[in-house]
Amino acid sequence: MVASRQREKSEASTARTLEAALELFSSQGFGATSMRQIADAAELSVGNVYHHFDSKEAIYERLLEQYWENVLDPEMPLNRIFAEAEFPEDLEEMASAIEAVVEGNRRYILLIYVDVIEFRGEHIRSFYEGMADRFNEAYADRLRQRQEAGELGEAADPLVAVMTATRWFFYFFTVEKCFGVPMHFGMGADEAVREFSRLLRYGLLPRDGQTNNGSKTAAPAAPTNRGET
Repeated sequence: MVASRQREKSEASTARTLEAALELFSSQGFGATSMRQIADAAELSVGNVYHHFDSKEAIYERLLEQYWENVLDPEMPLNRIFAEAEFPEDLEEMASAIEAVVEGNRRYILLIYVDVIEFRGEHIRSFYEGMADRFNEAYADRLRQRQEAGELGEAADPLVAVMTATRWFFYFFTVEKCFGVPMHFGMGADEAVREFSRLLRYGLLPRDGQTNNGSKTAAPAAPTNRGET
């Protein structure tokens, strides 16, 4: 009983520390935040904070770990979309799911920018280095099957397309919700998503080798497999 209460008290102190640090780091940066500020915001003593975390950087690292755990959770709606691999029919659904991720994790996302500025990306590098492998695992076989069945064109790599779409939606909603700049594409979010989805599905150049004035244009070359020279 006593041990259980102590554990609950310890977990509560850890949670308060992380919440206070998240607010401070995301609003004023890592270097400008002191352990004293974190302790005061958490309504704990500095000694109590150090009891749970060896250093300020350890708190920061744990916050980033929380974000990676959130975004890699297989039960998260966005990851269910990735698992179904219905790209590009699911573009609008993907955009909506990414908007929800950004909305729910605004302060965590700002920590990524803090890391770039103050740590030169030290704590986030490995996550992005593994991005291509995660998409390859989720999509490569399905997209290859669809290309072989003639459901997707061969002029561009669809795996690059799905990564581009994901990163564009994250960028768009980060600017909208984290930077507080709506209409930065000169249009509302719904229209921007529609226009980007049309662009990715249908491209910019005329189809069937025709330009707008009726003259012929060469078809783009098919992509080579990764690793070929």
